[in-house]
Amino acid sequence: MKVIQISRLDNVAVALHPIKKGEEVTAGGITVTALEDIPQGHKIALKPIKNGENIIKYGFAIGHATADAEAGAWMHTHNVKTNLEGEMEYTYTPSLDFPEKVEPETFMGFRRKDGRAAIRNEIWIIPTVGCVNDIAKKMVRDNQDLVKGTIDGLYTFPHRLQPDRRRSCTDKKASCSPCPSSERSRCSRIRTWL
Repeated sequence: MKVIQISRLDNVAVALHPIKKGEEVTAGGITVTALEDIPQGHKIALKPIKNGENIIKYGFAIGHATADAEAGAWMHTHNVKTNLEGEMEYTYTPSLDFPEKVEPETFMGFRRKDGRAAIRNEIWIIPTVGCVNDIAKKMVRDNQDLVKGTIDGLYTFPHRLQPDRRRSCTDKKASCSPCPSSERSRCSRIRTWL
């Protein structure tokens, strides 16, 4: 999978890997041909978008087009502008469709000494964009005093699309910091993340 359409309402998809000009990609049942090279983490138009039309990502407007764009166009700061300028009121009112409730059979936990089931109580800081990775790392470094009592750890998992792909383990008991690439697949702290 080269791209992902986060919401079925989105008129753009996000490149999970670099896309070359002329390459066909499919998201949400829509196939488009890239009109130019599109970097990893950037958006590609899934349909024609008119100048002034909202760019829909996560099912909500994240900005608007500053020029007409064909399906397959690279959508970024050169042709997208935020709608959040000046003073304005904003109300977040998503329409949520909740899945049917099912009873879980198991969960990933452990047994306490007294026999009760439990889970690890960790605080995870997970940036959704690469530009805040360093802030998340600083939050973890500066707040290790929170790791006490019922809190087992404080960790950050930097956004994967940042050019600097090194990971740092915040587990003071671990001997893998910085984590060698050969150890990443075995590390319990990031197993579900990678």
